[in-house]
Amino acid sequence: QVQLVESGGGLVQPGGSLRLSCAASGTIFNFNAMGWYRQAPGSQRELVASITSGSNAAYSDSVKGRFTISRDNGKDAVFLQMNSLKPEDTAVYYCRAWRTGSAYWGQGTQVTVSS
Repeated sequence: QVQLVESGGGLVQPGGSLRLSCAASGTIFNFNAMGWYRQAPGSQRELVASITSGSNAAYSDSVKGRFTISRDNGKDAVFLQMNSLKPEDTAVYYCRAWRTGSAYWGQGTQVTVSS
């Protein structure tokens, strides 16, 4: 069974940085792609960034230039470096992983940007 475990969320002031991590437990699954979603209170879950096994990355317009996604294929891990954080980045961030015919969610980690 695939289990994605996230870490790195927390409280940060506007303009600050956080780094989120997500790793799959157990066997190496060789995911086709991995990514991060977020969901703010009262809002739909939205895709923030994704990255393929070939390291092709894509970002939502709202985070482009501030967030950087990366992955370690050997460990089925994905990371999200978040810089210049804004209060509107406050949300629960979820790790997502895809392989042929299946997709998986992490449990979510809270990111709060506030002074």
